[in-house]
Amino acid sequence: MIEIMIALTIISLLAALSIPTLKSVRRRTAATAIGNDLRTFAAFFDAYVHETGSWPADTDAGVIPTEMTGRLNAVGWLRTTPMGGQYNWDNNQMHAGTRFRAAIAITGTDTAPFVQDLDLFEAVDRIIDDGILTTGNFRIGADDEPVFIIAP
Repeated sequence: MIEIMIALTIISLLAALSIPTLKSVRRRTAATAIGNDLRTFAAFFDAYVHETGSWPADTDAGVIPTEMTGRLNAVGWLRTTPMGGQYNWDNNQMHAGTRFRAAIAITGTDTAPFVQDLDLFEAVDRIIDDGILTTGNFRIGADDEPVFIIAP
């Protein structure tokens, strides 16, 4: 009986030690997915502006800009992001007191509520930028939502 109790204690301790590691792996996976999405989408928007000379018109969260139909992966753009919310194309919009010509925000919607998780924001920022949420291309924008700046 004592051997079984010792074995269960050891298994419980190993499980308790693995939970933080599992959370860290999930956070890193979500941050990598968001970073890859933002880079990919930004490349398509950059290609569009180089071909046409202007950025697409501003849209609401979860809506593909009309000019980008057939260019963007609709499934990727319209899905709920790993941090909640949906991708939102911003053209000439204000974020935290600064106007940006082109940016991709992650915004909460009725179908995809947004969860503010500063640790996840910082993980995304370390992957695609400078690791500081107040500088660089990935920042905290309007309504404390993350925003990836394509053109200042």
